[in-house]
Amino acid sequence: MAAWEACTIETPRLLLRLPDASDAHPLMEIHQDPEVIKYVTLTAPPGGITVAWRNVAMMIGHWHLRGYGQWTVLEKTSGAIIGRVGLFNPEGWPGIELTWVIRRSRWGFGFATEAAREALAWSWNEVQADQIVSVIRPDNQRSIRVAEKIGERFERAEVMNGETMHLYAIHRPASNARYTSST
Repeated sequence: MAAWEACTIETPRLLLRLPDASDAHPLMEIHQDPEVIKYVTLTAPPGGITVAWRNVAMMIGHWHLRGYGQWTVLEKTSGAIIGRVGLFNPEGWPGIELTWVIRRSRWGFGFATEAAREALAWSWNEVQADQIVSVIRPDNQRSIRVAEKIGERFERAEVMNGETMHLYAIHRPASNARYTSST
């Protein structure tokens, strides 16, 4: 078994676990919210359950292909799936991206920051990268605040899929030795 296959992260309020097929419905609901989807970098509309299932399969496949990926985020008190967080790096992407999507009803509670901070800490220990980026729409003030709270800073504007996006980046801290993973 690969080390990431048992990768679960707990925070005081959240559980980050590897995605599975049962996540398709709750993630579909999150992505169908117009206030959520307007900030997600997509090349196609969110679609229905078939597209949601395909996206969960892609998330699982990303772990298999890269050894890292996105977790499903559960709120501990309710057990509800409230989003996803983690790393995304398909071929041609501008770098290893730390991304987060949280259910709109849970905005404003610090869940995105809490989850992103833990995913970033895991990344420095487990992923061979000196920089992590986040691709953020210029008008997405909430995500910009999350990026800045976890230490990312604006690096550059880049056109992606015909839209100008902002890349926020953070570099490996000097206190975190390069590539310390035992995997």
